[in-house]
Amino acid sequence: MTENAISVAEQVEGEDSTNPAASAAEGGKGKPAEGGQHRNGGSNKDELLVAEGDAAGDYLEGLLDILDLDSDWVIDLDVEGERAVVAIIGDGEIDKLVGDHGEVLDALQELTRLAAMAETGQRSRLMLDIAGYRARRRTELGELGKTTAEQVAASGEAVRLAPMNPFERKVVHDAVGAVAGVASSSEGEEPRRRVVISPAS
Repeated sequence: MTENAISVAEQVEGEDSTNPAASAAEGGKGKPAEGGQHRNGGSNKDELLVAEGDAAGDYLEGLLDILDLDSDWVIDLDVEGERAVVAIIGDGEIDKLVGDHGEVLDALQELTRLAAMAETGQRSRLMLDIAGYRARRRTELGELGKTTAEQVAASGEAVRLAPMNPFERKVVHDAVGAVAGVASSSEGEEPRRRVVISPAS
């Protein structure tokens, strides 16, 4: 991801996240975006999130048509909490849109946010998942945070984890927060910013 994209990611994420898991859906290549379940439909904020998700779905559908990947896919749109969530569900070459360590996915998320922002006129905090990558990553990082926090509580020695993006750090912070006797913080600059787990003072 470029330095500018990383800067936008840090500003927009604010190290917070929402569960990106989407319900499984059957679909074929080029199937139009699916409408998810929208909560509290009728409020201005929810209507804006729905519009944001729709704009993101249109953008991604056009992009996938251009790429013409050898894959069956469907786009699932939802609103979770105060964030629009878009998931591209599929197999085969769709995994190419995730990239190593999710780098391509992160870049696509920023481009999709910009497309949604151009449509709605509002800053986007949209979460994009592809082939369930973020859902799997959330589970892995939750376990890493919990296990490492327990080790720190037992040993009394701080541990610095590998660099992570804002979404990943938030997952770890949440997992550490559930373990007594430890605390977590972030240090460093993007893209090398990392979580530090220390004994609670």
